[in-house]
Amino acid sequence: MFRAVLVNDPFDDPAVYLDSKYRRDGILFDLGEIRNLVPRNILKVRHVFVSHAHMDHFIGFDHLLRVRLGRERPLFLYGPPGFLDRLENKLRAYTWNLVENYSDDFVLVATEVRRSGRITRRYRCRTGFLPEGKEETAPFDGLLAEERLFSVRADLIDHGIPCLAFRFEEKNRINFKRNVLDEMELPTGSWLMDLRQMILEGDPDDTPVRAWWKDGRGGTTERILPLGLFRERAVKISSGMVISYITDAVFTQENVRRICALAAGSDLLFIEATFLHEERDKAFLKRHLTACQAGWLARLAGVRRMVLFHFSPKYRERQDEILAEAEAAFRGEKTPEPAADETVGNTDG
Repeated sequence: MFRAVLVNDPFDDPAVYLDSKYRRDGILFDLGEIRNLVPRNILKVRHVFVSHAHMDHFIGFDHLLRVRLGRERPLFLYGPPGFLDRLENKLRAYTWNLVENYSDDFVLVATEVRRSGRITRRYRCRTGFLPEGKEETAPFDGLLAEERLFSVRADLIDHGIPCLAFRFEEKNRINFKRNVLDEMELPTGSWLMDLRQMILEGDPDDTPVRAWWKDGRGGTTERILPLGLFRERAVKISSGMVISYITDAVFTQENVRRICALAAGSDLLFIEATFLHEERDKAFLKRHLTACQAGWLARLAGVRRMVLFHFSPKYRERQDEILAEAEAAFRGEKTPEPAADETVGNTDG
């Protein structure tokens, strides 16, 4: 089960943190300033999805790298066309002559996403983060990451440059009926994580499940029960959460089509609302959305709930107006002018 929160105030740098309730697993959408994330959460992050390399979306990489140095757990990064060159320029900006003394070798695996395909390179701390081996190439069909508990899809949208938008899909949620576990005289504990994984992977009903717990006397008590018994009595399976992340998009017909397709039916949509609609012409020139456009897109995509962010600092005393304008459009009480039919940038990559 994942929860998603903005790392910063909506007027500050964009970054959304997804945290797994039951596993040491975290995800970041964008890498603006992330010092509001405590180190223990940064250490949980395994996947980072960067929309584009403007400073306010990528400056947090240095802090992320500093916290993760000397740690064995690899980090997987994804970004738009040109991402690998920009990442390597950041890595080359530092001197790495003492990293061979680290007890653990930190590894970065970075993927650049283009419509024509994906390019992946590996970097190791002990070799000074030089590209290692032959880069991997693969077609890009929209899927970026596929894990046991979730998947992430993406599309390239237009911000005057190619910019990635993301869709996180949690796989089925496995919840346990506490009253049934009590009837079975089984306490909750870390053993439920193994049980949850067996169910997610579709193991057969006769698979043995080891339920174990500390007995209070320094020892361990255990019972071995068949998976089918839990599946039949103690498990409730529900659909996982869908979370979409949209930022830095100009209001064109093509962007509207791509955003609505990617975010369709999301339980939660994080979407930028940089300008009030009274400044829609400036928003178009800056290649950003207005609050009205953001709310209308959320409605059109059929999302259940939206979270607005990436507000222009000029509106610090007018935040309520941004929220009200977006909510009015989300409820269908306000509609923006038709999206432009021109292409103002290149999303082909």
